[in-house]
Amino acid sequence: MKIQEVIALVKRTKDLVENQELAEHIKVKGPADYVTQVDIGIQNFLKEELSRLAPQIQFLGEETGLQELTGDSFWILDPIDGTTNLIHGYLHSTVSLGLCQQGEIVMGIVYDPFREEVFWAEKGKGSFLNDKPIQVSKSASLSKTIIGVGTTPYQRELAEENFKCFHRVFMRCQDIRRTGSAAMELAYTACGRQGGYFEACLQPWDYAAGLLLVQEAGGLVTDFFGRPTDPRKAGSVVATNGLLHKELLELLKREPS
Repeated sequence: MKIQEVIALVKRTKDLVENQELAEHIKVKGPADYVTQVDIGIQNFLKEELSRLAPQIQFLGEETGLQELTGDSFWILDPIDGTTNLIHGYLHSTVSLGLCQQGEIVMGIVYDPFREEVFWAEKGKGSFLNDKPIQVSKSASLSKTIIGVGTTPYQRELAEENFKCFHRVFMRCQDIRRTGSAAMELAYTACGRQGGYFEACLQPWDYAAGLLLVQEAGGLVTDFFGRPTDPRKAGSVVATNGLLHKELLELLKREPS
């Protein structure tokens, strides 16, 4: 199986993403947590096509939720990362697909159909934007770059501490950004558009593909405590060019309760 075959499948979701009628069919899963017929249509399409391409690989998608997977290889899909954006016509949504083998992400694809940008990586082979290699920012301090943030909108109880972190980071960096798509934030970190990104709690489908993009572009991804992330579990995520990592982690330390 070649990554270009998988990329071709992912790019076939463009018509579904841009179908405004499907985007208007909305189901509320929880506070600020929605699913549309676009999400469901993309997940069903890619699950079926990936099964034909590689029937031995299991499948984990956002709309099926976390589940027990018995094999060593499985796809991790977020059919639309940025569903709330899609509902509002705020054109920052991506399709994010990772391949996990024996606990490691070995293939990652983040597709932005609105800009026709495909970020992709294979373990040990580098990261790319469309057909061009990408690398993380060379900024050696927060004061020289912008930083992406995620608000963890499904867990509003974390808001007070999250916004304290945002303030500390904002005061040290050039500025902060939020696209509303974790996969996009990680892709933008991988290609050097920003020096880093962090969010207090993400699901595997939010960050699996982007994790590899950053690593293969020369960056570093950990949790808030500097520990390696496990793409099979939910948790905090900090992604940087590596040079900024220690400085950013210091600012993300939680205050004693």
